[in-house]
Amino acid sequence: MYILFFLVWLIFNGAVTTEIILFGLAVSAAMYVFICKFLGYSVQKDIAYLKRAPRILQYICVLAWEIIKANFAVIKLMTASRYELEPALVRFKTDLKTRQARVVLANSITLTPGTITVSLEGDEYVVHCLDKELAKGMNHSIFVELLEKLERM
Repeated sequence: MYILFFLVWLIFNGAVTTEIILFGLAVSAAMYVFICKFLGYSVQKDIAYLKRAPRILQYICVLAWEIIKANFAVIKLMTASRYELEPALVRFKTDLKTRQARVVLANSITLTPGTITVSLEGDEYVVHCLDKELAKGMNHSIFVELLEKLERM
């Protein structure tokens, strides 16, 4: 987190000089001490996030790819004049254990074109799909698999 604070400092300053670097190191250190003391953050959490970084990056790449694929699927549905859309509400449950993982899944579903997470209560999702074809395999999607792997770490 300290490095992230420092990088944000450098980006916002727009220049790299000795004074900016030294002052940025000091400000970043002060912010890091603050979040450790008052927000329950720790060096152990930093290490845990670094261990998860490759999986998180993989999840982001898969999400981007799924968004691209869904865009083309929705375009195909919209331009096919012979096909009548059949919207559907889908209910499903997941085995995700943490609230954070369940919320990330709900947001990922909503970010993917053609689907919107209507509600999330406990481990039960209600998702509106533009067409019933988009609803297939939602509870065993690649998103769920990757989030389960992240939870195990």
